[in-house]
Amino acid sequence: MRRITMPAAALLALAALTACSSGDDSSDKPAAKPKTSATASKSAAAPTATASRPSGIPSPDAAQTAALIRALSAVKSALGADEEKAVSRARNVCLDMQQGKDDATVAANAKARFEGGDAGTLTAEQGEQIAEGVKASFCK
Repeated sequence: MRRITMPAAALLALAALTACSSGDDSSDKPAAKPKTSATASKSAAAPTATASRPSGIPSPDAAQTAALIRALSAVKSALGADEEKAVSRARNVCLDMQQGKDDATVAANAKARFEGGDAGTLTAEQGEQIAEGVKASFCK
């Protein structure tokens, strides 16, 4: 029994060492790539520039955000209560506009995005007003 167990253990140890050595080779290669600091700094700068406008959807600046919140609050006060949610939803309404969707679709989507929660149910007219507010404040 011992004669069979020893070779099997040796074979398993060899297999484990082989698996470890192939992992070490692959970890050495990626570590060598980041050493080029000029390339790393250029690639690090690129995501920062696009982080403010992900997916090509405009983001309102501070003044535009204030105008957006005023417009939404004029439709229904609860729509402007959570600024972060309002801006996120408004950016999606703007994307619909930029994609060339017709006014009725943009308004219906705006209504669907903003209704619920504290805002409750919205009318089709309120959906149109939301779309107009988004367009007037930052989505030009």
